[in-house]
Amino acid sequence: MHFLKKYKNRILIILVIIIMLTIISNTSDERNAITIAEKIVGNLLTPISKVTYSIGNNVADYFGSVFDFINAKEENDMLKEHVSALESHIRDLENIIGKTDYLRNEAEILKETKHTTVSSQIVGMEPGNWYYRFTIDKGSNERIVKGATVIQGVEVEQGVFQEGIVGRVVDVGDNWSKVISIVDELSSVSFKVIRTQDGGVLSGSIEGTVSGYLFDNEADVIVGDKLYTSGLGGTYVKDIYIGEVSDVESSEKELTKRITITPAIDFKKLYKVLVIID
Repeated sequence: MHFLKKYKNRILIILVIIIMLTIISNTSDERNAITIAEKIVGNLLTPISKVTYSIGNNVADYFGSVFDFINAKEENDMLKEHVSALESHIRDLENIIGKTDYLRNEAEILKETKHTTVSSQIVGMEPGNWYYRFTIDKGSNERIVKGATVIQGVEVEQGVFQEGIVGRVVDVGDNWSKVISIVDELSSVSFKVIRTQDGGVLSGSIEGTVSGYLFDNEADVIVGDKLYTSGLGGTYVKDIYIGEVSDVESSEKELTKRITITPAIDFKKLYKVLVIID
């Protein structure tokens, strides 16, 4: 007992050193087995870690998908705006291309016509596929009067342009006018066959066709003959191109010779017209 009391402190120091060396040896070397305590803790924590890791991955994937969706939507909206702008540009180009023939014909006629004219845009029309009656954006302020002849430039042959008859003004306001075209069933226009100078009268119909008869039932008229306004009655200015004969029909019973024509003007695609004001 005396020995333990005497050397107690030294013995404690030696035991502590031995314990520390043992711990260092166990933790520095690779172990083939784990302790029971470590095994229990691992068994308890592994399922929890697995669930936590899975939830973390799912949350990350979810927010990743949300951000991808937002980016895709923004890109899609930008593409839609770009496509819309391109479609609008294409429509403008098609509109210009569709009016090219008219603009060229008008320019050629304005260089050659002996008449004073006012260029007018169509701003309204009555229901239907044909421009039987329509409204233009010029009126008395531009010296347009009731009864004025309305024309349009047409190419009758390759490189040959003439004034084609559209109709006449039937009502006038300060800045608008109403026009009745030759395809209207209430319209009539006196004509002459340019080849023979035979004359007659044409009128429109609800079908949009133009037909009429010749004053002389023995008149020499054939398919392909060109007709012009005769100026009789003063309804239309003289020598405006009407169209071409497409059919000739003789009736011995009625002693008449009837014709059907193909108008020089496309009455389904009117855009602008010229009004003769002199």
